[in-house]
Parts: sequence; structure tokens; C-alpha cells
Amino acid sequence: MTNAIKEVPETIEGQEEILQKYDSESRFRKIDHGFWRWAIFALSVGLAGYHLYTAYFGPLDALRHRSLHTAIIAALVFILYPAFYKKGSKKVTPIDMIWMAAALATGGYMIIDYQGIAERMSIYMPSGVDIAFGLLTIAVVIEGGRRVAGNALTILTVLFLLYAFFGQYFPDLFKHSGKDLEDIVTYMYLSTEGIYGIAISVSASYIILFILFGAFLNRSGMGQFFTDISLSIAGHTSGGPAKVAVVSSGLLGSINGSALANVVTTGAFTIPLMKRVGYKPEFAGAVEATASVGGQIIPPVMGATAFIMAETLGMPYNQIALAAILPAFLYYLGIICIVHFRAKKLGLRGMSKEELPNLWQVFKKGGHLLIPIVVLIGMLIAGKTPLYAAFYAIVLSIVVSWFNKETRMGPKEILGAMEDGVRSALGVAMSCAMVGLIVGVSTLTGLGPKLTQSILVLGQGDMFLTLVFTMIACIIMGMGLPSIPTYIITATMAAPALLELGVAPFVTHMFVFYFGILANVTPPVALAAFAGAGIAGASPNKTGFEALRLALSGFIIPYIFVFSPVILMQDVTSPLEVAWVAATAIIGILGLSAALERYLIADLPLPLAALCLAGSVTLIIPGMWTDIIGLGILALVFIQQLLARSKARPDIPTSKIV
Repeated sequence: MTNAIKEVPETIEGQEEILQKYDSESRFRKIDHGFWRWAIFALSVGLAGYHLYTAYFGPLDALRHRSLHTAIIAALVFILYPAFYKKGSKKVTPIDMIWMAAALATGGYMIIDYQGIAERMSIYMPSGVDIAFGLLTIAVVIEGGRRVAGNALTILTVLFLLYAFFGQYFPDLFKHSGKDLEDIVTYMYLSTEGIYGIAISVSASYIILFILFGAFLNRSGMGQFFTDISLSIAGHTSGGPAKVAVVSSGLLGSINGSALANVVTTGAFTIPLMKRVGYKPEFAGAVEATASVGGQIIPPVMGATAFIMAETLGMPYNQIALAAILPAFLYYLGIICIVHFRAKKLGLRGMSKEELPNLWQVFKKGGHLLIPIVVLIGMLIAGKTPLYAAFYAIVLSIVVSWFNKETRMGPKEILGAMEDGVRSALGVAMSCAMVGLIVGVSTLTGLGPKLTQSILVLGQGDMFLTLVFTMIACIIMGMGLPSIPTYIITATMAAPALLELGVAPFVTHMFVFYFGILANVTPPVALAAFAGAGIAGASPNKTGFEALRLALSGFIIPYIFVFSPVILMQDVTSPLEVAWVAATAIIGILGLSAALERYLIADLPLPLAALCLAGSVTLIIPGMWTDIIGLGILALVFIQQLLARSKARPDIPTSKIV
């Protein structure tokens, strides 16, 4: 690779500032020496070692396992994240130490007096000490969550707790009798329905291991490998850097699960290249944002949300991963088509082959790093548990790193990966703990059914209207939140409305999952797009609306789930049925992208673009007659484009590369 590829206009400091502006998880202290550096290392490596041990030998009982996970995570948060972020801050204050001690005490109490707690809870007679530690745990979760996950989820959590206390003062639709302090604390702390519910359960089992797996892959050079392989395959094509951004960001986003971090890390490289070949800054930032957000819908990892979905629905994980393949392909096809049509419309070329890495050399250097991912997928498809598959994938990632001296991991890199993984899990784990409080209040007060009834009333029993109102609710609830808590909240609050209308549970959960994810590119709070705008030097709002346009296929695909579950491999009668639905959806997405860009193989006049849009939507709607009509309309548009191109004077595209 030449130096031209390596040069990135953004400095590391500039990238960090952008990430810290939009992502609260990046506002941590830079502690690189002294006692607290060793404390961070010891707690992180110790927790990683514990989870690797329990993945192989089995965990403690539920409450002790989850409370230990939460306590150490919270302790690390109070060391690393100040109460109020100030750039350059490295000092751990006495207040931070008190909070850290409180966090460790909550887990210690649950482990030491577990038998006594179990006996008291068997007759539902918690002691005063139980209640005191319960209150302390709730405070630790809220304050720790505020520091690492930001204000949006914290405010939502506090509002839900206030609702539990003062439900008798709410309007009739949401009114309940109000719960006393003991009932709330007992439910939230001493049961597996609140803080230590399903969200933190999945965090303490599947999520932490897959984040560790991602950390080991990063330490061995997988991130650079994905970028190089994308460059070597697509870099020379029309608008190549944008296609590289789509492919590499999607692959990395599936593993790391953080759209914002992905935008900044890969975008610092891809966005300047996109601008360099001629794309406008708003478009470049939007491409990176939509691609990074979409990584969380790509199997096999899907940003770890798939594991929570599997646990919630009681479905085998491999079925969820298999079902997600075609929708994810359609989402990325829509982005790549718009990128390609924009490049053709503007006459943009790709990068010269002299600037690009050689495909064979890339595979020779880093192809072995794919082995753990292939084995992981194989084990999951074979029906092995995610715990089993993740554990052996981590071990294998260490082994295969020794195949090349440039990727080889020694003891320092292994311990570093363990620390990196735990630190990357802090935001997810604390978010899961806070979501436990939200879900706990919902079940304790009956709020979930009340919200379901509200959506059904608004939808007036009409399926399409109910889908629209559910979509709006999911986007609002997902604004400013990480993908995992977004899914849990939307699955609890919004999904039951669709279940009431007879939509299958898995289809319902995929519907709310998609729209919760797309909140990150939906103005006015499109955080991923805003981060992309920061790197591109573009208007945040313009970038947000450009990202919304690029992700439009993602807003249509969930409706296909409901009206044609075959796209999710559900209710399949024959392979031909899947092939037909896939083919018509692909042609529909191609037509939709052409209509949005007003370009197919030549410029599309506005009336023809409108006709193309109508044909695409008709084709995407399931049904034999709609498919025939849609195919007919798009065939007419294509014929017109061929005629227009043959009459036009051949254009000689000019490179925008200086």
C-alpha cells in the first residue's frame, strides 16, 4: 500500500474529540501509569479470565454470577469515567473511590450472604440490610450508567422509577396504584426480573465473550485486514472508496457492535478518500454512518443483539443468524447501489491500482485471521451454544495469530486483548443493568400492556397503521441509545402491539430491532450521522438527512418481514418461494436506489424517476400480481434508459483524483 493511502487528514486527537462529542463511552480518563493503571488492568483481566473460565466450566448460580459481573464492571466505570468529563483529566477523586467501593460491596454482599438472601426471599421477607444494599445497587447502576452510557438512558431510567412510585397520579390509561420502596427495591435487586434480569444475564454470558472475541481479532490485525481486502476488491471501481467504506464498516460493525466507534475509526480513513475522489462531504459522512449502523444487523454477531433475541424468544441462535442474512444483504445492496449510481452520475472513477493493496498479498498476510470467524460460524450453524463457540473462537484466534509473525500475539497482546474487551463492554453492561430497571418497572406496574393498548388504539386495528405507529415508537425510543438497550426496550414496550394483531413473535422482534437500529441515522438525533459529519467537516443536519435517504431500503425491509415472512426464512413452503421473494426484492431495491439517485444507466427525468419509484415499491410489496406489475414498470424504464443511452453522446468520465 502506498503512502497516499496511509495519509489521513484527521489527527488522532481530532478523531477522539469527535467521538467524545457524540459517544459518552469515549469520555474516559487516560490513566497510563501508577496504582490506578494496575487496578484497571487487574480488574479487567480478572473479569475476562472469570468469564472465559465460566464459559468452559459453567457459571455460578444466576444472581451471584450476574451481580459479580455488574459489580466489577461498575467499579471499573467509576475508576475510568469521571462524574463530569473534563479533557485531560487523569485523577481518580475520593468520590470516585467511594462509588467504586460501593459497587464492589454490592456484588460482595450478594456473594457472601447468598444463602441467607435465598432463604429470606423464599418467604418474601427481605431484611433491612437487603433493602439497604438494594438501594445502593440501584444508585450504583444509575450513576455508573450516567457516566458511561450518557444522559438519555439515565433520564429514561429515572422517569420509569418515578412512575413506579407515583403511578397513582398518572392519567387513567397509565394509572396504577403506586408501589412502595420495599416492593420496588426487592423486585429490582433480589429477583431476576430487574437489574439482574435477562439483559444483564446476556451481558454476563454471550455479549462479554463476543466483545472479547472482537478484541482478540483487533489485536491480531483483523481491522486492517478488512480494510485492505475491501480496498483491493472495490477500490478501483467507480466511486471505489465509498464501496470500501460500506463493506469494511459493515464487517467491523457486526463484531464491535458500536456504530459510533465504527464511524470514527473506519471513517477517519474512508471519509477523506471519498471526498478525494469527488463525493460531497455530507454524502461521504452519510455513507460511513449508514454502513456502520448496518453492521449491527449483519450475522453472525449482529452487534451481540442476536443473543438477547435468542434468549428472549427461546430460539436457537443459528436460526436467527440464518434468518438475518437476506435482509442484511438487501440493506447493504441499497447503499451500494446509491453509491454506484452517484459515482456514475458524477463521472467519478476509483483509485489507481498503484495506490491499492494487492489482493493476493492481503490474503497471504492476513487470510488466516478469517479462520476463527469461519469456525465460529460453523459451530453456531452446527448447533453449538454461543458460549462454547465463542470460547473456542477466542482460543483459535490466538493460535492462528502465530501463522504470521506480523499478527503473532504474545502474552502482552493476549492480556491487552482481555483488558480491551472488558473496557469495551463497560457501556453495554451498564446499559443492560439500567434497562433491567426499565423492564422491571414495566412488568411490576403493567406498563407494557398499557403501551400496547395505546398503539392499538392509534392504529384502530389496521395492520399497516399499527406498523407505522410501532415504527415511530421504536425510532423515538432508540434515539441516542446503544443498540442493545434499544432492542430490549422496544421489544418490551412496542413489540406486544404487533403480537396482538397476530404477527409472529420472531417477525415482530426483527421489526422493532431494525427500527431501533435505524434511529441512529434518523434526524433529529442521528448520532452516527452527526459523528460522520464531524469527520467530513459537513453540516450535521444535511448529513443526517442524506443518511436517512441512503438507509431508505432499511425502512422498507421490516414491512416486508410482516407481509412476507419468507424473507426471514419463516413459513417457507419451498426453496423456489425464497428464491422468488429474494429476486423480486433485489430488483425492487435496485429500482428504488435508481429512483432516489435519478440515474440507472443514464439520467432519469423526474417523471421517469417517479415511475421507477412506483414500480420498485410495487415490486417490493409481496404478491404475484404486484410483482408482475412492478417487473413490467421497471422493464419499461430500463428499455427507455437503453434508448436514451444509445442516442446520447458517449461521456468520457473524468477522474476527480488530483
